[in-house]
Amino acid sequence: MLRRTVFILFLLILTTVVPAQQREVHILAVCDAHGAIDPMPKLADIADSLRSLYPSLLILSAGDNRTGNPINDMYQPSGYPMVALMNQIGFHASALGNHEFDVNSLAALCPLSTFPYLCANMTADDSTGIRAIPYKLFDVDGLKVGIVGITQYGVNKAPDAHPNCLRGLHFESPFDVVPRYEWLSRQCDATILLSHAGYLEDIQLAEQCPWLDLIVGGHTHRQLSEEEPLHNGVLITQNRNMLSQATHITLIVDSGRVVGKTAEYLMVGSHKQKNKVVDAMVNMFNANPYFKQVLAKAETPFEMRNEIGTMVCDALMSETGADIALMNYRGIRIRSMKAGDITVNDALEIDPFGNNAVLTTMTGAELERFLLDYSRMNVYQFPHLGGMSANLLVDKNDPSDILKVTLLGPDGKPFNKKKTYRIVTNTYVIAKGGKYAPKAEEVLEKTTSDLVMNYLQKQKTVSYQGKGRLHYIHTK
Repeated sequence: MLRRTVFILFLLILTTVVPAQQREVHILAVCDAHGAIDPMPKLADIADSLRSLYPSLLILSAGDNRTGNPINDMYQPSGYPMVALMNQIGFHASALGNHEFDVNSLAALCPLSTFPYLCANMTADDSTGIRAIPYKLFDVDGLKVGIVGITQYGVNKAPDAHPNCLRGLHFESPFDVVPRYEWLSRQCDATILLSHAGYLEDIQLAEQCPWLDLIVGGHTHRQLSEEEPLHNGVLITQNRNMLSQATHITLIVDSGRVVGKTAEYLMVGSHKQKNKVVDAMVNMFNANPYFKQVLAKAETPFEMRNEIGTMVCDALMSETGADIALMNYRGIRIRSMKAGDITVNDALEIDPFGNNAVLTTMTGAELERFLLDYSRMNVYQFPHLGGMSANLLVDKNDPSDILKVTLLGPDGKPFNKKKTYRIVTNTYVIAKGGKYAPKAEEVLEKTTSDLVMNYLQKQKTVSYQGKGRLHYIHTK
């Protein structure tokens, strides 16, 4: 009887299903820092606080760690301060943003980064020196987490960066590449896409790849919230640029699959504490008197990007004697400036890319054809102008869509299409200009930011309030 009882108990033990214990993966994610080193001490303390609760915390960046802060961008090698701070905080991986390719410094930064750059839709020739891997597996307290990275894929089938910085690099559409990594979802407890493709593209990828558990997104600077719905069961996160916010993500894993996912958005700026080591590093990087030099005084504030673009174009014409200036719309990186002193740092924040100025000639008719083609009739592609202005008829239902362009001369009268003009622009506009782009007749040894700084020093005071040369007229 005793032997029979023991046997029955043994069978019960074998056949009883013991519920698996739910476990958690915690992630701190940022995107589009754009060289903003000043918030890093607070971000570091947030990471420390989360790590005290979750020792296996993963820290991820969705790319564009650089470009926007001269302290970071003008350092040698360019972008190193952000890398050093990310190393100290303990980042585990970063996507490659389109601005990681700026000024050819990525090859120098790769061996200095203690974290890998993940990019499955790029291959690099050995000659570039750029080292990125398509994915990486992380062990989080025994849970296997697979992370795939992708970069932005623009209309030119490459990231939005200067073509000269993309030599030896080859890109594919994320929509072709990401599905190739579905096998990761069968081998991992959680599968993450670290994406610098953009918010709308991330939604499409979620629809295409429901095996993804999470997309940590960037590029479009869209601040999402806890109320963001799941897209085809996939959680998508993204923050505004310049480290204004970060995301604490929790994935709940049960029996080898994610059964719950949440995102908590954290205000970095209002965080009270700073990591002392990271704060000391930031102070060291900031202690450069060159960037504090005053160039001129703004008597009135710059209230929109259009006004800043007008000043830049005036500077390019004044310093070169050109009739017309063209500055790519997003080449102006800040949208507003307060009245008061304009410093070297301010000028380099306005135009941080280090593109050389270029002189060329075009007839008015050639220029009009070029502008229409280059802008793709999009508000955010139409260049800032000097020596002329433009009335842009904009669709009220789609404020980015230009329906009609009317070019005007400097006197506000119809633009002379028969006249030949001396034009100043930059190497980026020439390289990305498309089939109607003019040839660079003379590439100056000075960058456009050099010309702006020279102009400001000569002017001493400037006022551009209400002087934008792009006039937006909305349909009724």
